[in-house]
Amino acid sequence: GVDPKPTAPSNVAKRVTFTKGDFATGWKEAEITIERRYTSKAVHQGYIEPHACVVAVGNDGQCTIWSSSQGQFMVRAYCAKLLNIDIANIRAMPAEIGGGFGGKTLVYLEPVALALSKKSGRPVKIVMSREEVFRGTGPAAGGVYEVKLGAKKDGRLVAAELVVKLQAGAFPGSPVGPACMCGLAMYDIPHVSIVGYDVVSNRPKVAAYRAPGAPNSTFGTESCMDELARRLEIDPLRLREINAAKDGTKAAHGPTWANIGYLQTLEAAKNHPHLKVKLGKNQGRGVASGFWFNIGGESSAACHVNEDGSVTIVEGNPDIGGSRASMAMMAAEALGIPYDKVRPVVGDTASVGFSFLTGGSRVTFATGMAVTQAAEKVVVELKKRAAAIWDISPEAVEWKDGKAYPAGPNAGSFEPLSLQEIALKAGRTGGPISAEVSINAQGAGAGWATHVCDVEIDRETGYVKILRYTAVQDVGRAIHPSYVEGQIQGGVTQGIGWALNEEYIYDKEGRLENPGYLDYRMPVASDLPMIDAVLVEIPNPRHPFGAKGVGEVPIVPPMAAVANAIADAIGIRMRNLPMSPPRLREALDEQEPPRLAAE
Repeated sequence: GVDPKPTAPSNVAKRVTFTKGDFATGWKEAEITIERRYTSKAVHQGYIEPHACVVAVGNDGQCTIWSSSQGQFMVRAYCAKLLNIDIANIRAMPAEIGGGFGGKTLVYLEPVALALSKKSGRPVKIVMSREEVFRGTGPAAGGVYEVKLGAKKDGRLVAAELVVKLQAGAFPGSPVGPACMCGLAMYDIPHVSIVGYDVVSNRPKVAAYRAPGAPNSTFGTESCMDELARRLEIDPLRLREINAAKDGTKAAHGPTWANIGYLQTLEAAKNHPHLKVKLGKNQGRGVASGFWFNIGGESSAACHVNEDGSVTIVEGNPDIGGSRASMAMMAAEALGIPYDKVRPVVGDTASVGFSFLTGGSRVTFATGMAVTQAAEKVVVELKKRAAAIWDISPEAVEWKDGKAYPAGPNAGSFEPLSLQEIALKAGRTGGPISAEVSINAQGAGAGWATHVCDVEIDRETGYVKILRYTAVQDVGRAIHPSYVEGQIQGGVTQGIGWALNEEYIYDKEGRLENPGYLDYRMPVASDLPMIDAVLVEIPNPRHPFGAKGVGEVPIVPPMAAVANAIADAIGIRMRNLPMSPPRLREALDEQEPPRLAAE
């Protein structure tokens, strides 16, 4: 709730506060101050496949659900709660998902389809139209971001205030907490005040969208940092270096950072060839940084050795970013076998232990940890089986490169046993070889990024062309580098769309006017250059392979990076998103003297 409690009716559902030091004291110490207000609109997550499900209720009351979602256990839980059905009587099957980006972390269709199937005794299929997706599901929140920065003349920040007001829609629940956590997390500032408001309004209830809340607040803070750099006449990358969070920095929302690579992303950006490219007329360059805290949580996995020596990994998280490939690679590494001998499978709710949904950049970290531990348990069992075959103690067996060896000359003289050879004899040494693990993973390393964007402005039309884009990110250890690059490129693309074109447009009566991809303009490949993803690897010591989540951070800096580039190109500061051609053309008209009509 709101503290202090309102004395009059209010549409503010929640108030979030974080403080560090004393903002009033820091503000007095500042030699240069700047105060700005920024806004952004609600946007769609942009998944291509609409929400869809098939539900069948058997004569025995068992319910089977096939659906496109970011968490089959979430689907099962909501259906059980809403329809008063025992969880054990629902089996949720994860279908291949045609995009989610946070928009499929909520349940819309499955309980309705289940109720209809129970009533009719027939299977029921529901698929949303694109218009239904736009009108009936949750967009990312729009909002207002009020920023105050106080600095010394040498660029050192001494005070910062951030006020975030996020639109929740018809019910409370905007990502105002994460927005407040992320907006200033990149900086070591002695005096900080952050306040966030969850504001209900006559709009669809918002849903998550990649790093929910972080792109919103960061658009405000990173735009303001650029304005401060111009006031101080300091290079914007240098200003960020001066104030960068590093190991030992305490964030306003609580944690003390360790094993973070933010400074390294700034250094990599500074040394990138991108910055050596000379800019022409109506061209500009913008930089911005971003942060996402990443999460762990509950994950389950099983590792099964098949009779032919191949391995099946069963895990509980739908794959929306290439996670199955990462799971297979981590299992193969732990087992010491080739990657192509491991088959990753996303299990349904009856075939694997509970797993929290796919989101928050948690899967490679948390589920990867469960998969690795399951594979390590299998290695222990394989050593026992080899010991049984050789009639020696399991402690006298070592496992290396997918084979069992005697651990030294005192263990005996035996030929190495491969996983395949042990699997073939499993029936005579104890039966099937499998292991299951369920964990609540802690210690997800935070993600940090610095982006550089070059734009060119067409003054006649207001069109913004992205010329070059470089995204530098601390990825922990890149388990599957090409997939990591793809995640970064996708997030940047979505952030550019949010910056330049995307918005829900309502008429005066509150009707949505652009409920489809013809009128809701998302970037396509022809709109963008090749996005250069630069991977900075600062391993996470809390993960067996050093992994950090990578899927959220890429969408955080682009809005500010594009806005800063536009300001550099034409000297106009756009503080309200999207920076679409009509809005930019209007701003140019205000800047330029009226042009005479041709005679």
